[in-house]
Amino acid sequence: MNTDSSAEVIWRPEAERIRGARLTAFIAWLNQRSGLALADYHALWRWSVDDPEGFWLALVQYFELPLDGECTPVLPERRMPGARWFPNTRTNYVRQIFRNASSKRPAIVFRNEADERDEVSWGRLQAEVGALSAWLRCQGVKPGDRVVAWLPNIPPTVTAFLAAASIGAVWSLCSPEMGAAAVADRFRQIEPKVLIAVDGYRWGGKAHDRRAVLAEMLGQLPSVERVVLVPYLDRTALPAGLPGGTLWSDVLREPAPIEIEALPFDHPLWIVYSSGTTGLPKPIVHGHGGILIEHVKTLALHNDVHEGDRFHWYTTTGWVMWNLNVAALLVGAVMCTYDGNPAWPDYSTLWSFCGRMNLDFFGAGAAFFSLCEKNGIEPRNVAALGSLRTVGSTGSPLSPESYRWVYDKVRRDVWLAPMSGGTDFAGAFVGGVPTLPVVVGEMQARCLGADVQAWDDAGNALVDEVGELVCVQPIPSMPLYLWNDPGGKRLHDSYFDVYPGVWRHGDWLRITPRGGAVIYGRSDATINRHGVRMGTSELYSVIEAMPEVLDSLVVDLEFLGRESWMPLFVVLRAGAELDAALAGRITAAVRESLSARHVPNEVIVVPEIPRTLTGKKLEIPVKKLLLGQPAEKVANRDAMANPASLDWFIDFARRRTAATI
Repeated sequence: MNTDSSAEVIWRPEAERIRGARLTAFIAWLNQRSGLALADYHALWRWSVDDPEGFWLALVQYFELPLDGECTPVLPERRMPGARWFPNTRTNYVRQIFRNASSKRPAIVFRNEADERDEVSWGRLQAEVGALSAWLRCQGVKPGDRVVAWLPNIPPTVTAFLAAASIGAVWSLCSPEMGAAAVADRFRQIEPKVLIAVDGYRWGGKAHDRRAVLAEMLGQLPSVERVVLVPYLDRTALPAGLPGGTLWSDVLREPAPIEIEALPFDHPLWIVYSSGTTGLPKPIVHGHGGILIEHVKTLALHNDVHEGDRFHWYTTTGWVMWNLNVAALLVGAVMCTYDGNPAWPDYSTLWSFCGRMNLDFFGAGAAFFSLCEKNGIEPRNVAALGSLRTVGSTGSPLSPESYRWVYDKVRRDVWLAPMSGGTDFAGAFVGGVPTLPVVVGEMQARCLGADVQAWDDAGNALVDEVGELVCVQPIPSMPLYLWNDPGGKRLHDSYFDVYPGVWRHGDWLRITPRGGAVIYGRSDATINRHGVRMGTSELYSVIEAMPEVLDSLVVDLEFLGRESWMPLFVVLRAGAELDAALAGRITAAVRESLSARHVPNEVIVVPEIPRTLTGKKLEIPVKKLLLGQPAEKVANRDAMANPASLDWFIDFARRRTAATI
């Protein structure tokens, strides 16, 4: 590969690390078995995108993944959307999980901010999954039915997911910090039969009783027939008043062996939600086989997670990284999980957890590392981190300052492996490679099997220039479909409307001359706050329900490594005034109905919201203005219903730029 002499290489893998990497073993096996002569990672990547059928089949064979039936054809037709992978096979994600059962190590180790502890052996996990799956069958749950959960990051959440998946039910999960309306907007679309819910949770040293919110939510979910209550905040909580209510402990009382259904490769595994800029959150359906292969690839080859490693990625259950945490079990690692506020009582909390757990791998959102730096945290002085080999980051671009902070304040010899992908396909497009050096400010490479490019508006591939992140070949974990999307129109409009037959992800990307990748943030108007995405329409539905607010517009300015700044622009009714009380009610409404992450940094009164001739808010042009682009390049006034409204934003952007210089 070409190199750039100005690149700041901050880490190089030692020869021993390269020899011991799972990626090295995979390349050697592939060369020996297939007669290839792949000299390094870049050659492997090129082969993986030139021959995707050969690559994904090799992964199945190398890791001996449990696919029954004939593995060929791997991909009868390379098309997007609509690719069908391994159509003649049957599998189940849960089979691979329990193939790694061992009496030598626990399956799950748990702590929370109240220092409550739990260690789940493989035997206990098998027993609980068996009991719950048998109970679900007794309630009439069959393959394809939806089992949903409103649970925090605790061991019962893992048990519930594996039990549902083992019988072919479709899983979906929301965090209990989310309000009733936000959860109902997601679950109502998929009509769940069973809801597993918690009574409350702790965050930042405070107890949050959520039983009233649960009751409100259930009033909007008429399809729910049975509710299982997990007493977490109050161990004596009872399911009184809940439809078909029963206690978690009662469900687990009757032991039963696990009976794992053999399902078609593309049978739905779970539904996750990724918000666009209009309408309800998109319910994205992923399949058993595609997720199994993608997550084994990501953890084993790109994150170098070995059997017996202790793995933790800090997340709530509202982020797809929870799903990746569970996937640690796919490769025989110990899932170490923490429930609570990472900043309570201060930002050293997770580093102390890292030391106590003897973690081999620790991951978190990019914002976490930035906040650790700003709060003066020095992890090497907080905990014994001798076992820590790898630090992961995702959710938003990791700043160059955070790269340096990790090596200055965590460990000099740790491998920093940021990655970037999306909830949309529950995987990574660009990420870590254990055998390559780390360059400040960029991810090491495009991921195997992901034919990722940066394109200009005309569909030309760019090198060392910023363009739209696209993927020009299908990968197995891409959505099977969106729920309730007959004909696939919403799926097409979400990912394939700009470049026909090519996945447009909605990020700005630059591929460096040496093969690395730099993500510059969102190219669309989706809000991405600390890795949790939400559509602007969800915010508008809350904000514009307030009697004082006539109209609103919100943009997220997380870009080029800057800390996210999310202003909310509002048009007020005649006579209304934006005083502290109204601003407080607006932020409280967002916090309670959606989440604390999506509370705006600032509320600003404007005379008018710019709109297109068809009535759409000009979110992207306003975002581009505030990022410093010239007005004449961001919007066509002839296509606007109220072109003069843009003048206020042009002036505001000019004043803001001057104030920050």
